[in-house]
Amino acid sequence: MTELVPLFLVALSAVFFVVDPVGVVPIFLAITAGDSPEKLRRTALRASLTGFGMLTFFALFGGVIFKVFGISLSAFRIAGGVLLLMTALDMLRAKSPGTRTSPEETEEGVHKEDVALVPLAIPLLAGPGSIATAMVLMAKGKSYVSAIPVLLAIAITFVVTYYILRGASLVQRVLGRSGVAILERVMGLILAAIAVQFMAEGIVDFVARRAN
Repeated sequence: MTELVPLFLVALSAVFFVVDPVGVVPIFLAITAGDSPEKLRRTALRASLTGFGMLTFFALFGGVIFKVFGISLSAFRIAGGVLLLMTALDMLRAKSPGTRTSPEETEEGVHKEDVALVPLAIPLLAGPGSIATAMVLMAKGKSYVSAIPVLLAIAITFVVTYYILRGASLVQRVLGRSGVAILERVMGLILAAIAVQFMAEGIVDFVARRAN
């Protein structure tokens, strides 16, 4: 039971920082400009529920993907760590992570009638980096019980995400562009450390398996 608390703290930090709802606020405001408050709430809710569903699905069934494609956990940890590190480096430079969405996708989203699913939920909230993070975190556990802190971290992240997106205008007014950029850099630094840990664990496991 004592090992579940550290796993929960790592999972919550990793999932929240890679989903990065604060960083999504400017894009959310841009692609929902002119929408009524009620439509903004519905969009935030649908995007958060869809993102939660996507990450939960891959967290629960990601192991099947490993078996189907013959991917080892150590290889996926290294790949997931690299992807997270790329996201973290973009956050440290206060750039929109290219691993989540491209400028073309964001521009297309501005002209879409319904932006909750694409590009908000996928790939902004539940992109390759967050999916890889959920799968790697789930694989770190040694029993079915260890899935609980990971799923709880995902649930908490998207509850917070909903309220951040729902109050996106207030968040941007309070933090300002410079505040968002500073917060992005702090989150990016922590995410970079988590990414390095993922890669280190993957490399150690990979070398140990090769040695045996």
